[in-house]
Amino acid sequence: MEYEVQILKPASKFLRSLNLKLRAKAYRTIRLLEEFGPFLAEPHSKKIKGYKSLYELRVKQGSNICRFFYFHQKGKVYIVTSGYLKKDRKTSKSELYSAEKIMNQYMEENHE
Repeated sequence: MEYEVQILKPASKFLRSLNLKLRAKAYRTIRLLEEFGPFLAEPHSKKIKGYKSLYELRVKQGSNICRFFYFHQKGKVYIVTSGYLKKDRKTSKSELYSAEKIMNQYMEENHE
């Protein structure tokens, strides 16, 4: 793999909660991020408008849709902050707020 992906505790906990098929698809999408990094584009990854450094990994299996939020640290490292099951058309503002808070806390603790 060309890029390193670190999955933080909230994202890991969410990942383990997914049903088997959706979890397998999520791991596949994370492996794509490891392989392609900044070159991973839609439908797998998308920059979140209005948030400086946040992106979303987009996972769909049948009618189930989930999103994982991530950001680029430095070099070839990506940090997955959290995830959620998507029920509405729009991305959840509370989930975005939570992901941004986790990202900021991570950056502060790691002196970024």
